[in-house]
Amino acid sequence: MNYFSSNFKLGILGGGQLGKMLLTETRKFDIHTCILDPSEEAPCKVGSNEFQIGDLMDYDAVYNFGKQVDVLTIEIENVNVNALEDLEKEGVQVYPSSTTLRTIQNKATQKLFYVDHNLPTAPFSRFAYTVEIEDAISNGGLDYPFVWKSAQFGYDGTGVKIVRELKDLEHLPNVECITEKLIPFKNELAVIVARNPSGEIKTYPVVEMEFHPEANQVEYVICPARISEAVAKKATEVALKVAQAFNHVGLLAVEMFQTEEDDIIINEVAPRPHNSGHQTIEASYTSQFEQHVRAVLDLPLGNTANKLNGIMVNLVGAEGHAGDVVYKNIENIMAMDGVTPHIYGKKQTRPFRKMGHVTIVNEDIAEARKIAENVKNSIQVITE
Repeated sequence: MNYFSSNFKLGILGGGQLGKMLLTETRKFDIHTCILDPSEEAPCKVGSNEFQIGDLMDYDAVYNFGKQVDVLTIEIENVNVNALEDLEKEGVQVYPSSTTLRTIQNKATQKLFYVDHNLPTAPFSRFAYTVEIEDAISNGGLDYPFVWKSAQFGYDGTGVKIVRELKDLEHLPNVECITEKLIPFKNELAVIVARNPSGEIKTYPVVEMEFHPEANQVEYVICPARISEAVAKKATEVALKVAQAFNHVGLLAVEMFQTEEDDIIINEVAPRPHNSGHQTIEASYTSQFEQHVRAVLDLPLGNTANKLNGIMVNLVGAEGHAGDVVYKNIENIMAMDGVTPHIYGKKQTRPFRKMGHVTIVNEDIAEARKIAENVKNSIQVITE
């Protein structure tokens, strides 16, 4: 099939920053793109060929949109899976598949999938409602500390809480959820796996993630991870096994913990471009966004090696600021060598909202990490 400068249409469900960065690649290749998103203000509104307003969880909106395109992909998991299932039956190519999305959308079914496929993950319990947890604690079925996760619709630190005592359960939503044993770990790692329908498969170098202690959001993504070759090999093998189990097409970001004993256990996965791969735009031969396009269109996959070491810093809204955004001191960071800001196009900031990211590339990873800290301390995402 001719994808380039043709009548072919690639549909993307979701019009956020991940979609916006995908559009950089589709424009490079002159691939006609159609976007569905509920917001008039979506970052993708500018770069797509066709932009439609619609609720991604609404069956009719997703089904009718999917009927107009040749290949359908996502930049967010929370979409109507029943519509995708029917579109697949009618011959629309949907990547990732409705089956994969159905499993991943719910953290309980995602965890059961790992258990069923002998994939390493933390021990867990599932609950229909958060209020049931108290009984499990008093009956001795559950010990502190544990991690509470809402089964659906969690993202970027929302829907996750470490519970060390009973009062930590207060104010949590009374929803379907899981509790996981809190495993002491040295590192949070991630591997992005790319696979096309023909079965070609490639992995990006293992990255290490440093988290903000309060917001539970990634502050720095460091590539390559500062770990031994043996641990990197183990993490890559686990990620490949996960992608194989899902028979996944597109990108699959596999987030993992490196335990104190250097075992690797799966935290969770995302079947799309991911925060842990943003540095690939500047640091890799093939960015994760170009790779996702290549994978879902069954094109040859690109080289995943690093050209340089890369560190990504998330730009999030400063606390105490909500309203029209101002990027204070952005000129200062643009004067630094190897520093590239990416602004997502969200006009309104609020505390901890993802507004952009900055990539730092350098031949020396320690130097890159120092510059990243400098970037983090210089730029502020505020209001006037």
